Amino acid sequence: VGGARRGVRRVRDGAEVLRGRELEVQRHEGVDCNAMQALQGDAIDGDKVEVVCFPPAIYAMYARDLLRKDFQMGVQNCWVGKGGAFTGETAADMIVDCGLGWACLGHSERRHLKEIKESDETIAIKTKYALEKGIKVMYCVGELLEEREAGQTDAVNERQLKALADQISDWSNVVIAYEPVWAIGTGKVATPDQAQEVHSNIRKWLKNNVSAEVADNTRILYGGSVSAANCGELSTKPDVDGFLVGGASLKKDFLTIVDSYKTSA
Repeated sequence: VGGARRGVRRVRDGAEVLRGRELEVQRHEGVDCNAMQALQGDAIDGDKVEVVCFPPAIYAMYARDLLRKDFQMGVQNCWVGKGGAFTGETAADMIVDCGLGWACLGHSERRHLKEIKESDETIAIKTKYALEKGIKVMYCVGELLEEREAGQTDAVNERQLKALADQISDWSNVVIAYEPVWAIGTGKVATPDQAQEVHSNIRKWLKNNVSAEVADNTRILYGGSVSAANCGELSTKPDVDGFLVGGASLKKDFLTIVDSYKTSA
């Protein structure tokens, strides 16, 4: 992952390549061997779509052995900085040692569970360190139901994005995942037009506050009760560059979500 959005050309490994715009992600709550087998299918077109799976860290290597090789692997969290006497934490350095290329940071549960309550600054700092170690980051943003009802969706996303912009200058290995917290695991889904509006505003913020190049090249995923039934319409929106998938990732029709890149905008 880390390629450009559709239609944008970028030099990579000394060659000019045309990359796709879609990224599908699954975040396993555990490792289900039957689910892994169910995800076998035709090889994906790596120039147009990339799949990254985020199991709990303790299962990551086992999942890597079970899962098809054209799917990439990451972890759901990492420590805020360099390794040391931080019992129970997983440092970015350890993730690199295991050959895993991704970390999902700032997920709504990390931000909002009362037992964790990570701040915007903490998430941004750990993102900075992970990027410095060569790890690609799925950076999650999104609003609570009460924030949406108060008309604060854009303000919340912009606050969370500003925290990251204050820490990094190179966004080439960052993918943004917009996850309206009120739609995660609830069966409620932002309408395609709602998703497009928020994604468009995120892209405008990047253009105005980071650069036009970053705005054009950064993929913005939608995450919130994505399923095989709704992915097709969502994927037609020009600023929806893929999906952060939860429960649906453990079902055979996850492959339908993956294949939605074939008909995306």
